[in-house]
Amino acid sequence: MAKKQGLGAVKRFGVRYGRTTRFKRAQIENEQKKPQKCPYCLKLKAKRQAIGIFDCKGCGSTFTDEAYSVGKVRMVTEVAE
Repeated sequence: MAKKQGLGAVKRFGVRYGRTTRFKRAQIENEQKKPQKCPYCLKLKAKRQAIGIFDCKGCGSTFTDEAYSVGKVRMVTEVAE
């Protein structure tokens, strides 16, 4: 017998919406709930506050990025004039 995939919190949908849709939803929810890497202090302390808005508990910065997770971390440098 095949082992069932753990869908986590998406089990709340029961048998509705189909397996593939529920599986994709589970992946998105797991990605958005885990700590993200802050582009300023490079610590895993950034949490999603709203769609595309993240708040870092390490350095206290608030920044925007992709809807569900922080994308590729870019080095942030200050421009000296």
